[in-house]
Amino acid sequence: MRWLVGWSRATAGPATAGADALQPVGAQLLWDGPDPLWAVGDWRPDEVRVVQTDPLTRLAVIGCCGASDEELRLGLFAARGGALRHLTAWPGSYTAVARAGRRITVVGDLAGARPVFHTRWAGGTAYATAALPLADLVEAQLDVSHLAALLACPDTPEAVGEGTPYAGVRRTAPGHALVLREGAPDLVGYEPTASLASAAPPMDPEAAVAGVRDALLDAVRARLAAPRHAPGTGGRLDPGPVPGMGPADRRAARGAPAPGLGADLSGGSASGTLALLAAGLPGVPGTPAGHGAEAGERLQAVTFNDLAVGRGRAREAELERARAMAENPRLHHVVVAGGTEALPYAALGGGPLTDEPASCLVLAERHRRRLVAGSADHFVGHGARQVLDAHPARLADLLLDRRRRHLLRPATALARADGPSAHSFFVPFTVYRAARRLARTPYRDGLEQVAHHLLEGRFTPEPGPGRPGAVSASLAALTWCRPGPAARWLTGEALAEVSVRLEAAAARPALLRRPGERRADAALNRFAADHRIFEQAVEVRGQRLHAPYLDNQVVRACRALPEALRVQPGARAAVLRAVLAGAGVRDLPPGWGATSQGAHVTAVRAGLRTHAGELIDLFHAPLLADAGLVEARVVRKALRAAAGGERLPLDGLAELVATEVWLRRLLARRGTCWTGTEGPRRRAVAGGVVPRQGV
Repeated sequence: MRWLVGWSRATAGPATAGADALQPVGAQLLWDGPDPLWAVGDWRPDEVRVVQTDPLTRLAVIGCCGASDEELRLGLFAARGGALRHLTAWPGSYTAVARAGRRITVVGDLAGARPVFHTRWAGGTAYATAALPLADLVEAQLDVSHLAALLACPDTPEAVGEGTPYAGVRRTAPGHALVLREGAPDLVGYEPTASLASAAPPMDPEAAVAGVRDALLDAVRARLAAPRHAPGTGGRLDPGPVPGMGPADRRAARGAPAPGLGADLSGGSASGTLALLAAGLPGVPGTPAGHGAEAGERLQAVTFNDLAVGRGRAREAELERARAMAENPRLHHVVVAGGTEALPYAALGGGPLTDEPASCLVLAERHRRRLVAGSADHFVGHGARQVLDAHPARLADLLLDRRRRHLLRPATALARADGPSAHSFFVPFTVYRAARRLARTPYRDGLEQVAHHLLEGRFTPEPGPGRPGAVSASLAALTWCRPGPAARWLTGEALAEVSVRLEAAAARPALLRRPGERRADAALNRFAADHRIFEQAVEVRGQRLHAPYLDNQVVRACRALPEALRVQPGARAAVLRAVLAGAGVRDLPPGWGATSQGAHVTAVRAGLRTHAGELIDLFHAPLLADAGLVEARVVRKALRAAAGGERLPLDGLAELVATEVWLRRLLARRGTCWTGTEGPRRRAVAGGVVPRQGV
């Protein structure tokens, strides 16, 4: 795990004098003094950049940033004057820390993939880009109430709040910066947010799509311009290939991905777009000449062929599209076969400890097998659905703008999504009525309704006869917030705590925003947080995962897309086609842009059947039950039913299993992230779980 950590203290005194010897394990000091900053982990040289105008005015940029040194200096001057948005306008994915005297500014990103955590410590504030080191620093206890909120309403910021699974460790909200003045923290928003009453007029669709195209091209160029590094060299540039060894030979010799760029061709149009962009832009898609790879080395394009779930028509079509795209001479196509050992829920007994639980933990082994076949810098299409697709709640935004005619095509497409039925004729009217109800429901009333639903145990019914899947999911999403898929298995006490959180949030004043905008941002933030956990869970030595769709500039460009364009069927594929056309890629295989969600559901069900016995054993004496969040027999019954084919929320079961696995890894952990005479005497969350009081 790679992270950034520092602190800002008030004046030195008895409470802080002994902390000077404290430092993170394996850290690289970026600057010292009363407000030190460290980079921890195997950061590459180009990923850690520091510019300064004088000894007390400095800017550190950690991660992949496409700005030149001169642009960084201009950003430092702007930040010193309070213009924080300048620090977020460069291509790439990074964290910026600006120091001006005793004022420290740590800027997070818009999506939430690079969050900033902070906690009160030693008369000041400690901050980091990971929560676990701060929990170790203050010897934090487990916040069981936060885990309950994550399970009950994961994509509802009002329930989850700015907390973390560790008591006292807080998360800075996306689009905000943490500003420290001699140890005193302050949260400052740097992104303008339009209110419900003063929304800006929508941008011209062609101009908005062109903005997305330019932002994505810049995001990919930022990764192409960075030096490609060899795995296992401690961040140093690859000294060069061994004579006679190709990329696959070097990868096998090191036990890690080969230098160069890679991308997925399986998983839909989003990752395929990145692969074609990286292969089509000027420059060598692999490692640049002189940095350790043969001139002309091709981009490694990976397709995951899931042999364990059969060969359906949709799967065969996806493989054929991947083969057609891989005919590009600058792509080297690799097909990774996945058997039963790569099914979901495999190898849960091992794996790294992540900052917090996420459902991706049950898929980690499956994804790791695919990523090992990639390159040292690997593109993934994560986030495209969240930034490009229209959240169903955006239909209510169109009604607020009195643009009813734009609801016709998406409602009609929804009626066709699940095939013809006796109810298809009524779907457009049902969707329109739900959108109108949301548009007329005040924000406060929406939160209070969900709080009451949790107390009463009312949850969204699963699709079945008379309840088509796509229609049911869309109608459930046409609300200000809703219970998550795991909520139905939580205890009444846990649901009551989350209900209290929602009622408290409803009583607080809030900025009036359109329901679609608020719900879409919440879904993006939740996904970005899960993507960060995904990176930690599937980490391959020497490899960097790049998700350009979560970059600040791409998120901003996608937010400018008009709702009327977003809600149209096939809008995401149309936007990505325009992006590729702008890069000179126009010949796409038939069926390009088709979704691949069905294959994922099939794989999850197969994994449940295969590992049902192990999962039931996991919940014979679960820590979640010790914490008062679930009843073990209820979860065991649900696992047996799902493995037997009953229609249950598979995502909810994955969240329960992932949280239980995470708790076990956390309590089995040894050691801390700190060293020094004043280091923590014990690791965080060291004592085990006790019902309802935490640990």
